[in-house]
Amino acid sequence: MPVSQKTHRILACDNADLDTAFLLSMLEADGYTNVTGINDAREVLPLLQRERFDLLVLDMDMPFIDGVELTRLIREQFSEANLPILVITASADKEARNLALFHGANDYLSKPVDSVETSLRVRNLLTIRNIYKGQQDTEQALERQVKTRTAKLDMLIRTGIMMASEHDRTRLLDQILLEGQKLLQCDGATLYLVTDDKTLRFAHRTRDDQLPVAEIPLYQSDTGQPDERFVSTYVALHNTPVLIDDVALETRFDLSGTRRFDEQTGYKTISLLTVPLASITGEVLGVLQFMNALDTTTGQAIPFDPGMLHLVQALAAQAVVALDNLQLMEAQEQLMDNLFQMIATAIDAKSPYTGRHCNRVPELALMLAQAAHDDQTLFADFRFETADQWREFKMGAWLHDCGKVTTPEYVIDKATKLETINNRIHEIRTRFEVLLRDAEISRLLALQAGQSAEQANAQYAARAAQLQDDFAFLAACNTGTRPLSAQDLARLTQLAAGTWLRHFDDRLGLSVAEAERRANESVEPLPVSEPLLADKPRHIFERDSAHQIDPRYGFKMEVPEKLYNHGELYNLSVVRGTLTLEERFKINEHMISTVMMLENMRFPKSLRRVPEYASTHHETLTGTGYPRRLGSAELSIPSRIMAIADIFEALTAPDRPYKHPNTVSEAIKVLFELKQAGQIDADLFDLFLSSRLYVTYANKFLKPEQIDEVDIAAYLGPVVMH
Repeated sequence: MPVSQKTHRILACDNADLDTAFLLSMLEADGYTNVTGINDAREVLPLLQRERFDLLVLDMDMPFIDGVELTRLIREQFSEANLPILVITASADKEARNLALFHGANDYLSKPVDSVETSLRVRNLLTIRNIYKGQQDTEQALERQVKTRTAKLDMLIRTGIMMASEHDRTRLLDQILLEGQKLLQCDGATLYLVTDDKTLRFAHRTRDDQLPVAEIPLYQSDTGQPDERFVSTYVALHNTPVLIDDVALETRFDLSGTRRFDEQTGYKTISLLTVPLASITGEVLGVLQFMNALDTTTGQAIPFDPGMLHLVQALAAQAVVALDNLQLMEAQEQLMDNLFQMIATAIDAKSPYTGRHCNRVPELALMLAQAAHDDQTLFADFRFETADQWREFKMGAWLHDCGKVTTPEYVIDKATKLETINNRIHEIRTRFEVLLRDAEISRLLALQAGQSAEQANAQYAARAAQLQDDFAFLAACNTGTRPLSAQDLARLTQLAAGTWLRHFDDRLGLSVAEAERRANESVEPLPVSEPLLADKPRHIFERDSAHQIDPRYGFKMEVPEKLYNHGELYNLSVVRGTLTLEERFKINEHMISTVMMLENMRFPKSLRRVPEYASTHHETLTGTGYPRRLGSAELSIPSRIMAIADIFEALTAPDRPYKHPNTVSEAIKVLFELKQAGQIDADLFDLFLSSRLYVTYANKFLKPEQIDEVDIAAYLGPVVMH
């Protein structure tokens, strides 16, 4: 008797107790020990729904429900292969048997049944069912394998897409390890990266334990030979995967580090799968190591399936592409950052006096941006949500003065009114020296002509004193340390009318450009009388008509008629500061250059607001700033932050040649006046004070003598309109 017969479950249903008992005894005699008999056909379907049976032997002629109808109902839920039905009928009506077969019966017997025939028909039906069940199990197993492989391939595709779109290094390394862990259904994973020093560095782990600091050399320090003792180095050196089924039995590699790790953490490493991360050129960038494949049923550690090797290698290939792309992107970002920082540093380096401005403003701007970002009240709606947004703002801050590459240094550094490449006060001093010598000569000639020494000396002393006083006045006007009064301007005009005698040709030693500017000047015979302070045609530099400001940029700045005017009286007559109208425009023009330079660059989408952040720090909320006279509705929070940072840095800069640096309290007072005038953001100014950022900045960048106490209570609060 076949063993399989013992496990088959057979349900027999006959309305007659005697017939049911006969069937049971006949089937049990034939070796079927798991047979259930019932007499009520109404119990058949509920019983089949509760329990599994391999065969139903059903009497056709029963009360309550006809056997044919019951067969039809059963077939609505159970297929012929899953539940064969053998019908038994006492009727000789062939049509009734055919009707039962039509509705799903597999075979039939006629009463009185023959035990041999019954045994053969039961065996055949169960054999057919076993064959079908085996085929069904095989198909289901194959289907499960296909689904599993398809799911893993889908996982690889999703992983590839996720890795390709991930720009954060830590999250990318997380993805590589976690997706590999899911793919292999293992307990842990470690990522090593090859360093420039030819070592393997522990880069990431899925477990929470701390990463080792020590690196694993790929080559022996004493011989320079490849160090193949360790699994990870072997894989990296040979660009080939290694499977270890049982760490305890492994003899090919030195696994003392793994065993030491297990001892320290209480973890037990059983199986290892180590694969290289290699580029298409064969260069190994790192190594992936997976630990302890897990039985999905028991959760116990088992060896890794070698059949999964090609899938994990595909994952490693995707990881290499993602890492390669990320490293390339990081290198490009670093190059861009370094390039823009270099531009800022070069601008600072142009002048020994304004140095560090382009470095200090970004630091202060980032401090204030962080304070606004952290504020949950007035600035609750302001957020830099991503690292790219912070980088975008930082880059805009670095480039806020990039247009100054077009501004002449002598204009940026102009510390005196007569300064161009050099301070021309010395030319005027030389003329005074000439006039003093002339006075001395006049004294000597007077003595020679018979004038008394007392009278000649008195005239000389008076003239010398007047010259000294006049030059001291001119020199004081030149420094621009105080505003000029109407009396000062009148005295300048009076002094300019004075003359001195030139005996040498002033056309000798000129450059081609200088000579061209003087081509239309008349030549007078020497010696010639010259004004003490000259405003001559040669001092005028015409604006190049070919370099007009493009209206599409929307600049709203008054452009002076002349490019420069180096006239001596014109420059000395500047009422405040040291800059002429033309030079002040030239200074402000750096914003035009900044806008044009940056808006013509093709920034990536993540940096598209860099031009805005870099070019709006001279705008005011009242629409009176430059270069576009933007108003409050057009100035974002980052733009307003840049304005405050630029102004505070400029006021407190300790390295400007044309002014003494303000103390912290003096600078804050100026900012407060701008707040009251509505030109800067009042809430940001208050945040600047209440967060004490001015103290942090001052301690880092200012001289000790500039740092004084500030009563911030006097400056906080709403703007008071006067």
